[in-house]
Amino acid sequence: MKVLITGGAGFIGSHTYRRLLASGHEPVAFDNLSTGLKANLPADAQLVEADVNSDELEKTLALGSFDAIVHLAGQTMVNVSIDNPYNDAQQNVLNTVRLLEAARRNGIKRIVFASTAAAYGDVPEADLPIRESKAAAPMSFYGLSKVVVEQYLDMYHQVFGLEYVVLRFANVFGERQGDGGEGGVISIFAKAIANGNDITIFGDGEQTRDFIYAGDIAAGIEAALVTDEVNMTYNLSTQTETSLRELVSILSKVAGRIITPKYGPERAGDIYKSMLSNQRAKIGLGWNPEISLEEGLKRTYQHFVDTK
Repeated sequence: MKVLITGGAGFIGSHTYRRLLASGHEPVAFDNLSTGLKANLPADAQLVEADVNSDELEKTLALGSFDAIVHLAGQTMVNVSIDNPYNDAQQNVLNTVRLLEAARRNGIKRIVFASTAAAYGDVPEADLPIRESKAAAPMSFYGLSKVVVEQYLDMYHQVFGLEYVVLRFANVFGERQGDGGEGGVISIFAKAIANGNDITIFGDGEQTRDFIYAGDIAAGIEAALVTDEVNMTYNLSTQTETSLRELVSILSKVAGRIITPKYGPERAGDIYKSMLSNQRAKIGLGWNPEISLEEGLKRTYQHFVDTK
């Protein structure tokens, strides 16, 4: 299968590229390198250096005979979306509609879309783990933009017959994760600890996340490309809740020294408790997460040690 990966030189994109290549597919990365890096990909990788919001996307699809698109490109930061909702909507909604238009004009059979746990908003602890049937209630423009794109995908299926699979990611971490445009708490913490710097928890540290290793996400994306259970939404998660205090404790073990975090005020738009059910993905995609949090943290921390 020939697959175009938007954001393919980014954090999740580079894991996906390598996974698809190893499985015998033909991946092509499409990335403007605003946050992605050529160095994230194998030296001989197929890379189109361009923006989704450019004529180069249509040209690439017209010439490439692609079977599917994995759409990972976009604005990924909650705080950035709060500061600039217009920019968030431009990158995540309008650019995706442009991609969908190019896809249907060029015979693309399937879109796999990277959505987010932020679509659910702040769910009462009694309702955890969150199932896909839970109504979307985003608390940030980032979460809202992802939900809007999910609705566009469903409409494009209804009107034009374009197949889609929506994957709502839990909190993804792993090697090559940035602490800027694609930053996550683990990458920020691991990089700081590797460099001997302090870390700061915003809030009381009891807020929880469902941390999932990027290699498991890449495996879920591959499964979404080949499943017959399409035009559906799947959570990709470990279905395990970990507090930030617990995370620091495991990082202390991985780093071989006691880490004492500082504390700061809560950040606007952040969810307090989060854990996603992964039962639908296990059945519909035949997928299971395989890398434990501690093992994933070892790989991530070592990456920052090796590249500091």
